[in-house]
Amino acid sequence: MNVHVYLLFQCCCSNAIPITLLFILVFHPLKKTLSVSCRVFSPQFVASPLCCPSRASILTGKYPHNHHVINNTLDGNCSSKAWQKSEEPHTFPALLKASAGYQTFFAGKYLNQYGHSEAGGVEHVPLGWSYWVGLDKNSKYYNYTLSVNGKAQKHGADYSKDYLTDLLANMSLDFLQYKTSYQPFFMMVSTPAPHSPWTAAPQYQNSFKNTKAPRDPNFNIHGKDKHWLIRQAKTPMSNSSIQFLDDAFRGRWQTLLSVDDLVEKIVKRLEVRGELNNTYIFFTSDNGYHTGQFSLPVDKRQLYEFDIRVPLMVRGPNIKPNQISQMLVANVDLGPTILDIAGYNVNKTQMDGMSFLPVMGKMNGTSWRTDILVEYEGEGRNKSDPTCPLLGPGVSECFPDCVCEDSYNNTYACVRTIAPSSNLQYCEFDDNEIFVEVYNVTADPYQLTNIAKTIDKEVLEKMNHRLMMLQSCSGQSCRTPGVYDPRYKFDPRQMFTSHSWRLSRLRQTLK
Repeated sequence: MNVHVYLLFQCCCSNAIPITLLFILVFHPLKKTLSVSCRVFSPQFVASPLCCPSRASILTGKYPHNHHVINNTLDGNCSSKAWQKSEEPHTFPALLKASAGYQTFFAGKYLNQYGHSEAGGVEHVPLGWSYWVGLDKNSKYYNYTLSVNGKAQKHGADYSKDYLTDLLANMSLDFLQYKTSYQPFFMMVSTPAPHSPWTAAPQYQNSFKNTKAPRDPNFNIHGKDKHWLIRQAKTPMSNSSIQFLDDAFRGRWQTLLSVDDLVEKIVKRLEVRGELNNTYIFFTSDNGYHTGQFSLPVDKRQLYEFDIRVPLMVRGPNIKPNQISQMLVANVDLGPTILDIAGYNVNKTQMDGMSFLPVMGKMNGTSWRTDILVEYEGEGRNKSDPTCPLLGPGVSECFPDCVCEDSYNNTYACVRTIAPSSNLQYCEFDDNEIFVEVYNVTADPYQLTNIAKTIDKEVLEKMNHRLMMLQSCSGQSCRTPGVYDPRYKFDPRQMFTSHSWRLSRLRQTLK
């Protein structure tokens, strides 16, 4: 469920010259308004390929095991009372407002369960926001309720007044127009697009008539050596499933044309106001999305590149345009980077991520990290899904063709490594098998072949050790050297004693 966030904030650097930042979360190539003048961070990943856990990581700079948001439900800590008490006071917008006097503005989708009656309803305004326009619960385009500074505002189905993407664009422009010039500011706008139900604006409903989902090498093939959830997908897909995913792909693009309009309006308004040249623009997403890969119709939640990898483009002062950086960046790094730009000492926080401001103007960073953690906790129902009774209880997100996209034991953790000598993904499932998937992404970019049983066993044990370290890390310990960093030291005697049974089981599994 990819969403769009525009974060705009102004700060004062050491010479007291204000700097403005615009931060965008979206999964779509923009018009040349932005793309021709930015630096692209090619490998950017999310800490979890699902809306609420990923958004929580962006706001807190923490991995899911530290912010404890595990799915999109209240029970999964999504916008729960516990989240509001333990994490909202320490998000980077809250720190900007409390410690640097920012006027802060939010408009759009926040967390999936925001507005729930058991979490304070729309009257709750999260800490850190001077001006708050939050969407009640999940993405919609019409017939929704907004919380405007804690007061409910209902909208209908009139395009000229209610289409949410356009409404958010107008609110953003109003904020830019009427904000005070005597305080630094920060703005974040999160649109519904391209989330389902993929309701395009009237003028774009006939766009991309011949567009289909990409037919990459992993499209509509059987994931024969993968976790059971992937293996259960029916291959080849039915014609109706393929038609559905092509329609979804086309609908997503259509809704994003309105997002392009929004971005263009904001960038032009910054230019008219004379603020564009000292504006940082971050453009990224909260998760990827698959459409037919390994015969999975449409969703996210999986460990593969198409679900965990997202775009990141940055435009701003001292950033050369038309550059591509190969440094490994994760969404836990966005908060620390923005705080760093604002002059806030990131070491005062408990954030797991790193500021990439020091290396933003460089193509490669010799002291930059070589790996990141990806975590996901699967969801399933206690009863069999009526569309797929043969699989029994424990599955969810099932399609009529009896293809289920999630399950309780679709719970995994991965180390994603990118270094000069390695481009590797190592994943373990928390199931009875302790199923392992390993991919050499350089040789196998579409992750067709699981090499867990053929890769060097010493590498496997080192990756296992590194995974356990990252899964138990917090703050500074999340930024220690990875397996392919020259500074990494591996001593098998220092393996987690409480984890020795799991390593033994792993060795048996891979024999």
